[in-house]
Amino acid sequence: MKKFKFPTAQTILIVIALLVAILTWFIPAGKYDSLKYNAANNTFEISSTTETETIPATQERLAQLNIQIPLEKFTSGAIYKPINIPNTYTQLTANPQGFSEFVQAPIKGIIEASDIIFLVLIIGGLIGIMNHTGAFDAGIASLAKTLNGREYILIIVVTTLVAIGGTTFGLSEETMAFYPILIPVFLAAKYDALVGLASIFIGSAVGCLFSITNPFATIIASDAAGISWTTGMMGRSVMLLLCLIVCIVYILQYAKKVKKDPTKSLIYDQKEEMNAAFGLKTEKLLVLSPRLKFILIVFSLSFVVMIIGVSFLDWWFIEMTSTFLVAAILIGIIGRIKEHQFVEAFAKGAGELLSVAFIIGIARGVTTLMNDGLISDTVLYYASTATEGMNKGVFANLLMFIYSGLAFFIPSQSGMAVLTMPIMSPLADTVGVGREVVVNSYLYGIGLFYFINPTSMILAALSVVKIGYNKWLKFVWPLLLILTVLSMLSLTVSVYL
Repeated sequence: MKKFKFPTAQTILIVIALLVAILTWFIPAGKYDSLKYNAANNTFEISSTTETETIPATQERLAQLNIQIPLEKFTSGAIYKPINIPNTYTQLTANPQGFSEFVQAPIKGIIEASDIIFLVLIIGGLIGIMNHTGAFDAGIASLAKTLNGREYILIIVVTTLVAIGGTTFGLSEETMAFYPILIPVFLAAKYDALVGLASIFIGSAVGCLFSITNPFATIIASDAAGISWTTGMMGRSVMLLLCLIVCIVYILQYAKKVKKDPTKSLIYDQKEEMNAAFGLKTEKLLVLSPRLKFILIVFSLSFVVMIIGVSFLDWWFIEMTSTFLVAAILIGIIGRIKEHQFVEAFAKGAGELLSVAFIIGIARGVTTLMNDGLISDTVLYYASTATEGMNKGVFANLLMFIYSGLAFFIPSQSGMAVLTMPIMSPLADTVGVGREVVVNSYLYGIGLFYFINPTSMILAALSVVKIGYNKWLKFVWPLLLILTVLSMLSLTVSVYL
């Protein structure tokens, strides 16, 4: 018998989509009424299963709807997506998803995820241009020489910086740009590609897990819960520092083992493949000339501009994508690349990330099946009723695991916040704990599952680095167990303080 080979990310997602389509035949259909603020005429639009009603945007009307969110959160734009209205869940006629819907779901997902897909493809084109100039190889060789004997600094710095980005402005999808760039650096430092993947992905994951100022998680969830985002911030800050140290130590231990004995690598059987895909091309290796240094500076500045834009200028995918496109053109000019060579290098680089784009689209298609099948709100409804009348500590921890389960159906942090927080946060009042406990349970639950969530970013990241999902699970599960225990302890202590 041939040795079993674990399925690709695309196949895993297709199987998940099929299972979700089957679930729509068994899970009852249902939906909450939703409320959205209309800034043009200062009104709220209430959408039910049968009609849309317009009401004045006042605090009194929010109170009548059992929504304990200050009006200014809507008028300021802090909450800009439709939110679910508590106690309005209604069962609907089932809308099971058949073969036609199942086949169309990946296409719909690709169309809906076109913003992030184009970002990935343009980044791929930029990487292609950089590879053509030789700046990457020269820069990596220079860095490896500088870090000789101190390569562990690379792990500490990358993981910490990405975690800071995650906890401050939700650095997540944007990290897709880092893998093709940094994996060769880790290979040059005599680590395996898994160390590079872990430093980037785990850094982002632990930062988002304990978000401090992340507007797409902590701030929007706190707003939807009707509390200040600073409430509970001290506990999250302590947990971020503690768990970041745990993650760095965990990665360092694995990296040290691999460097000492490469056969201990979980992906040792892929060593030649990794070197071919990401290793230094010694036959083309260039001296780090002033021109190549200038190219690397422009390349690095494109990321600085992206971070500043996202953090302070309300940039999103269109602006980020445009930044990388401009950077590619500038680098082409600086590198004196001929027009036809530029187009070929750009297209080749984009083509190498095309499989990642498909993974992102197929994952979005899974969410489309759930929404069209009208089962997402049903899952939320039954999840919210499961915690009524519980002990404080049990409530906080069970809610964390409920959020982990919901993250499979609603992988978006901001989407999860606006859809669930108006429903879940009032449960804190009935149990006798602060609503920040619900916010933290949401952050910890969705954040912990993010490490392995197949409908989120991990499969796309693994596809870039060419590592199987099974290898990642084997690597990360002990760390995930440690972080889960620490999160449970944190929630338990917080409800009794």
